[in-house]
Amino acid sequence: MDGKKYIELQNLFTKYLAEKKLRKTEERFAILECICNFPGHFDMCQLYQKLEDANFHVSRATLYNTLEVLVDGGLIVRHQLPTQSVQYELRSLAETHMHLVCSKCGAIRELKDATLRRDVAGLKVTRFTPEYYALYIYGLCSKCKYRLQRKNGK
Repeated sequence: MDGKKYIELQNLFTKYLAEKKLRKTEERFAILECICNFPGHFDMCQLYQKLEDANFHVSRATLYNTLEVLVDGGLIVRHQLPTQSVQYELRSLAETHMHLVCSKCGAIRELKDATLRRDVAGLKVTRFTPEYYALYIYGLCSKCKYRLQRKNGK
């Protein structure tokens, strides 16, 4: 992520923390910066490891709490997929694609489809103001489909 985008997210986070009367700690901003360096989905263990590799030590409790604050502040999105641990992603990235999820092995593939994204964004819903969306399409990945066909002798 470029520096300009990080500064924008940092400003949004600062504003959110002030509105909620939460402390602006070094740990929270280091965690946000680390998250900004993930190209896509990540889980708590990956985030913890990346911080450790950077020699920035923080407790798992602080990580969990900060992730909750970032979700509540609308900066990241929580993906709770049935076959995997909870995954997170920057909201700005999540809004650019849909997720294809294999219901057999849990593999996730991202799909970028401008027409579908435009259609979803253009939906008019009465008495509701959408803020963002996440679209999951469940099915079988090609590997699982192939294995199933071989197993069934087709």
